[in-house]
Amino acid sequence: MINFEDIKIGDIAEVVHTIKDEDIQNFGKLSGDYNPLHFDEEWAKKTRFGGRIAHGLLTASYISNAIGMKLPGVGAIYLSQEMKFLKPARINDTITTRVKVIEKDDNKRRVRLSTDCMNQYGDTILSGTALIQIMLLE
Repeated sequence: MINFEDIKIGDIAEVVHTIKDEDIQNFGKLSGDYNPLHFDEEWAKKTRFGGRIAHGLLTASYISNAIGMKLPGVGAIYLSQEMKFLKPARINDTITTRVKVIEKDDNKRRVRLSTDCMNQYGDTILSGTALIQIMLLE
């Protein structure tokens, strides 16, 4: 569990994940979202995306991974998340998720993080901010 006092403004953590068809299949099972944009290549080719894309919230889930496992890490709990989906993620895209401490509230034991996901070309596909509470063990 992270020591709140050790968190500094400017701290950064990253998670890297390559999206596979299996990820989309599993996310569909978990969420119940079987939109053909994610599952039917022929249907998706007829859209402005030109083919299947990953669920936006699948990509956003990598932010949860970064927050819960790296920065702030174990003991962190989400209070809020604002995000903009800027570009789609596709099968075989390698997504780098970066969280960065931009504010720290010592009295409330909270941090605000910038949250961004980039593809392998350096394009930002998701951008936002998260408010995180750091729990105390009793």
